[in-house]
Amino acid sequence: MEKAMKKRENFISWDEYFMGIAILSGKRSKDPNTQVGACIVKDNKIIGIGYNGLPIGCSDDEFPWEKEGDFLHTKYPYIVHAELNAILNSTRSDIKDSTIYVALFPCNECAKAIIQSGIKKIIYLSDKYRDGDVFKASRKMLDVSGVKYEQLICGSEFTISLDPAKV
Repeated sequence: MEKAMKKRENFISWDEYFMGIAILSGKRSKDPNTQVGACIVKDNKIIGIGYNGLPIGCSDDEFPWEKEGDFLHTKYPYIVHAELNAILNSTRSDIKDSTIYVALFPCNECAKAIIQSGIKKIIYLSDKYRDGDVFKASRKMLDVSGVKYEQLICGSEFTISLDPAKV
């Protein structure tokens, strides 16, 4: 009598799966310092993906990637963050009550877009800028608006390569 096979037990969780998609999306970023990806999910279906980069029609070769210097000669006035790109790239017009997975805790500008779009939960991987004012402002708005957030602690089976220096 043959023994029946059992399903594999060491598979990744849904949260790890969707975070993996967010991390993979971030690898599309041309930013030499920070690659962030985001993945919006509703009912375990991906409805939006984005990464930090320039708006459509703006050449990656014609805009600066500097972190410091005169504001207009840095990347900051030009880059669309991963969260906003995922919202704008959503395949559904209604993303209310969805969850966004993002490699880096959202800044205040992304928090506003998350709140306005009706996303109800943020799952993030890194919170390395936690003490910065824009992240304190983000938390304040998220708390007041009722958007939940939690850091994902991955199990041993979650093996996607993530360089913390790049996130």
